[in-house]
Amino acid sequence: MERTIKGTVLLAGLLGALAAQAQAPQASVDLGKLEFTDNCAACHGVDGKGNGPLGGLLQKSPPDLSQLAKKNGGVLPVNRMYAVIEGTAAIPSHGVRDMPIWGREYRIEEGQRLREARGLYEPAEVVRARILTLIEYISRLQTP
Repeated sequence: MERTIKGTVLLAGLLGALAAQAQAPQASVDLGKLEFTDNCAACHGVDGKGNGPLGGLLQKSPPDLSQLAKKNGGVLPVNRMYAVIEGTAAIPSHGVRDMPIWGREYRIEEGQRLREARGLYEPAEVVRARILTLIEYISRLQTP
């Protein structure tokens, strides 16, 4: 129960911060863009169109992330995106998975970072927040 409350509070805080960021005209850090730049742009390109410098080294070209909603009847497939990023969804057309399992990578990073917090934060909730922040940024890359 306490873990659920912590997760809910963390998620509410993240959503509140994202809403405040959208409303406040200030030079703040765009966490979603930062996450994308650090972990996705090398393959998917800075614009998400699949034209990153490492994309050519993969067995299959990275998808154009700016067309996800268009290819899904105008609706961003958030649940599928979450599962792919977290690593729980299989990507049969890829054969061997070229894309890193970011959920696992985030858990490792957050476990190391939050170890000193001694139970004040749940790494799973922080990982969820990072994935949702990334998905929110990808939603802004969508083109009609």
